Amino acid sequence: MSIFNRDPFDPNKSLEHQHHAGCGHVHAADETCEHTASAGDKNTRDEVDAPSMSSEDAMSQAIETAVVKAVFGQSDVSRRKVLAAAGAGVVASIVKDIFPFDTAKAMAMEVGQIEKPDLSIGFIPITCATPIIMAEPMGFYEKHGLNAKVRRASGWAMVRDWAITKEVDAAHMLSPMPLSITLGAGSPKVPFYMPAIENINGQAITLANKHKGVKEAKDMKGFRFCVPFEYSMHNYLLRYYLAEGGLHPDKDVQIRVVPPPEMVANLKAGNVDGYLAPDPFNQRAVYENAGFLFKLSKEIWEGHPCCAFAISQEFANTHPNTFLALFKSIVDATAYASASENRKEIASAIAPRNYLNQPVTVLEQVLTGKYADGKGGIGNDPDRIDFDPMPWHSMAIWILTQMKRWKHVDTEFDYKAIAEEVYLATKCNELAKEMGYADRKETYKKHIIMGKEFDPDKPEEYLASFPINNI
Repeated sequence: MSIFNRDPFDPNKSLEHQHHAGCGHVHAADETCEHTASAGDKNTRDEVDAPSMSSEDAMSQAIETAVVKAVFGQSDVSRRKVLAAAGAGVVASIVKDIFPFDTAKAMAMEVGQIEKPDLSIGFIPITCATPIIMAEPMGFYEKHGLNAKVRRASGWAMVRDWAITKEVDAAHMLSPMPLSITLGAGSPKVPFYMPAIENINGQAITLANKHKGVKEAKDMKGFRFCVPFEYSMHNYLLRYYLAEGGLHPDKDVQIRVVPPPEMVANLKAGNVDGYLAPDPFNQRAVYENAGFLFKLSKEIWEGHPCCAFAISQEFANTHPNTFLALFKSIVDATAYASASENRKEIASAIAPRNYLNQPVTVLEQVLTGKYADGKGGIGNDPDRIDFDPMPWHSMAIWILTQMKRWKHVDTEFDYKAIAEEVYLATKCNELAKEMGYADRKETYKKHIIMGKEFDPDKPEEYLASFPINNI
């Protein structure tokens, strides 16, 4: 349950988040919590018994809660003590005299009535999906008037199919997927939007322990790799790294598609020599002594896009107010996730079995960037994974060059037209600025990948510069 459906002027209600079935603890599949009843438990019991709030009431309560939390800062204990000592009515009267609640609520309602408050959002259980997942237990969807539930899928093809067949209203996708689906590459052609990127960086090349002598790409000739999906940054970054090292990814090695939750088992069984994968499955390989971190993906492209929030153009255009509220929820949660001081709290929130089902220790190593590398060392890289919602149009054009390079798309297209149709960079920037976050002003920029500059104004020249390709 969210803090945003609790009366912020009630001294008996905590406004702190409860991450797992109301107990705040992380359990294994067969464990139950036996801790003493707390304020959090009372919140949960009351909320379960309480009738559902209307979206208008939820919006009103969310505004009051946000203001009260701003007045009392991070100390919920102070809020409850003051309310108990001075009286809830007195404190509420003072706060409401200071802050124009009625004006704020009226402005919020002007945004428009949410057409579909109950939503289902598909996701894959990886740390790249952190903002989409944490937005449920930490109340970001409810803060914006939505009753959104995340739905876990076992693989990317499943998420794609759910999104196309409308089994979910929106989905966690890999950043190349909305482009490939819109182009009809590898799936039926359905126009999609990618309003926001979920994470930047956050992946790694993990190799089996028997390959600790490998130094560079040319040492990997004959290797069997896995990636999570054909249309993925994992596939394109691995191909890029191998080709820059002189190996053809379709002739000198094998690359197969394996769902992320099955990668560690395949590495342990000797079915593959390594993978370029999302976390926590790189860190999980170290945790299980199955492999070591050969290279973080940020060492290939610092700040590269990875996963994304995607929604069909039909849904967004049919439910514009719902889409706007969902968009704001994602931008808000992504900004919260980008702050390093919030990472341990987030690791606990997304660890339970209904989300990532992983040990908190593994998730903290990924999210804080202080981790065991599997070679006896300790890495300390706070940007191992970061969160930035800006879907740069230039990133879309780079992805499209790689789709052409490896013949993952057969049709001709206008790079900028597709990038600007699918990646909502301008809208994301406007929304972020409106919400008080960074104002990027531009939607295109040059990128450096393994020391080579990519100019989004010259995609065909860039494509022609690679001696290893499938064209």
